[in-house]
Amino acid sequence: MVFSSTAFLFVFFPAVFLLYCIIPERHVRNGLLIVASLVFYAFGEPFVVFLMVLSIFINYLLGLMMNGAAPLRKTSLVLAVIWNLGLLGVYKYAGFFIETLNVLPFVDFPVPQIDLPIGISFFTFQALSYVIDVYRGDISVQKNPARLLLYITFFPQLIAGPIVKYHDIEDQLAERPMIPEQVAQGIRRFVIGLAKKLLIADTVSTVADAAYALPDDRLICPMAWLGAICYTLQIYYDFSGYSDMAIGLGKVFGFTIKENFNYPYCSASITEFWRRWHISVSTWFKEYLYFPLGGNRKGKGRTILNKWIVFFCTGLWHGAAMTFVVWGLLNGAFLMLESCGIIPVKKMQEKKPLRLLSHLYAMAAVVLCFTVFRADGMHQALHFWRTMFGFGIADPAQRQLTLSLLMQQLDSIMLLAAVIGIVLALPVKPWLEERLASGSQKLRMGANIAGYAGSVLLLALCLLQLSSGAYSPFIYLQF
Repeated sequence: MVFSSTAFLFVFFPAVFLLYCIIPERHVRNGLLIVASLVFYAFGEPFVVFLMVLSIFINYLLGLMMNGAAPLRKTSLVLAVIWNLGLLGVYKYAGFFIETLNVLPFVDFPVPQIDLPIGISFFTFQALSYVIDVYRGDISVQKNPARLLLYITFFPQLIAGPIVKYHDIEDQLAERPMIPEQVAQGIRRFVIGLAKKLLIADTVSTVADAAYALPDDRLICPMAWLGAICYTLQIYYDFSGYSDMAIGLGKVFGFTIKENFNYPYCSASITEFWRRWHISVSTWFKEYLYFPLGGNRKGKGRTILNKWIVFFCTGLWHGAAMTFVVWGLLNGAFLMLESCGIIPVKKMQEKKPLRLLSHLYAMAAVVLCFTVFRADGMHQALHFWRTMFGFGIADPAQRQLTLSLLMQQLDSIMLLAAVIGIVLALPVKPWLEERLASGSQKLRMGANIAGYAGSVLLLALCLLQLSSGAYSPFIYLQF
């Protein structure tokens, strides 16, 4: 986090929440959240906070300009796209593009060393979606700069999403109730997200980190698969945990933020996976890139090209490295193979005996793709793949050391976290809620009390984990 976790839990959030409860006026509450959000961001990025505010002000002015004649509206849109993508290009991709150019013969440009502002991909995409929606006429221009500032800087989702559409919270910026039951639900959702991060993601991450830290001559097949699977669990519980925390804190302050994950590891195809994984960013690319490119309305060939462009940009959005680009293109390749019927997932799902096979295929594809996502470079990614399929060349003298390391990693706490992670990746919660909905009121009340009691227990376990100093930053802070 931008704050240390203990400072956030015991100082920042309680202070902001207490002041929010005391202040009766809505506009003053909005001002409090703006100041709190800027302070929250400034702890990690004290100078870049001015750049963020400047960017929001520019987008605010460009939005106002879109109330003019058609030529001015188009000019404003072009300037907004240039400004926002240019900001991303300079801070996130300048070094990557120059390093790529330097591969060419007789090219040796100096590589700029620019620190990446935390969360720039998220707040830039929110600003861009706002001005595009104003241009399209989907929303009215926001004439109150404070509300636009709150929309983009709101601290629960500022640094790692989810990407919130302006029209989803437009009314809530103006007026929102503060209901005790909603506050309690929000705190419980926050605790669940914190537990996902600290108790599952951070626990299984030790195995993934150990596997990816091994030199080439020590990596063996079981360790490669274990590391890749643990990272697949880690990134899900790390990012979905952050999303839960953002949704929960939003609820505490009266905002409704849409869900960002819908049990993606239950998918039976990569197509389904992308309907369930990081929903806010996949929806953003669909609405603001895929559809403007023509979507599927210009023939099969153009549809395939549009999807390739979207997945290339999705990979690049995640990071300025070839591994992220390849990860995006791999997902696009699997999706293309499915849509063309080369991988017959639809037929497999029609036949009950083959449904499990379809699910296993999807999970294997996800693990293989995330292997590239986690790798330090394409050399390591390719070596992991070779080793996972039995083509690695481990030094026999080092093999025993790796086997010993493997057994050390498989301790009871790690195994428990992995098992719980696998079980909770299944739609257990909706299943239980469905059963409770058909039960008696007394049963529902008891389950509700048990849920809050469980949240208290989870919070206590999280505090113990934090006191051990084992906390690691959220993965998506780097994006």
